[in-house]
Amino acid sequence: MATNPINLAFRFLLEMAALIATGVAVWQLTGGVWPWVSALGVPLLMATVWGTFNVADDPSRGGAAPVPVPGWVRLAIELGFFGVAVMTTWTAGMTTLAVVMGVAVVVHYALSWDRIVWLLE
Repeated sequence: MATNPINLAFRFLLEMAALIATGVAVWQLTGGVWPWVSALGVPLLMATVWGTFNVADDPSRGGAAPVPVPGWVRLAIELGFFGVAVMTTWTAGMTTLAVVMGVAVVVHYALSWDRIVWLLE
């Protein structure tokens, strides 16, 4: 199910939502000139880590791995990525968005259980 086009589209939407929500949340949480720096910098850092550290031959990522890492490391990166998005939105007072995003991430990973097994092998 992890490579099902609908699930891959769902995952892509979750990734974009996480980046946008994190940018908005850190904007609200910082003051002075820092909202501009953090609202652009934090999502950019997240996207860079997300796109750089991959498992070689991961079919859900097209097989590309600029910096190959073990499966458990990739899973930790993904959980950290979505965890940062949920926690920053929660901390910024966007609790409904945080809960919806958290539930959507759990649903995605439940549907992608075969990929989780593959990453942990």
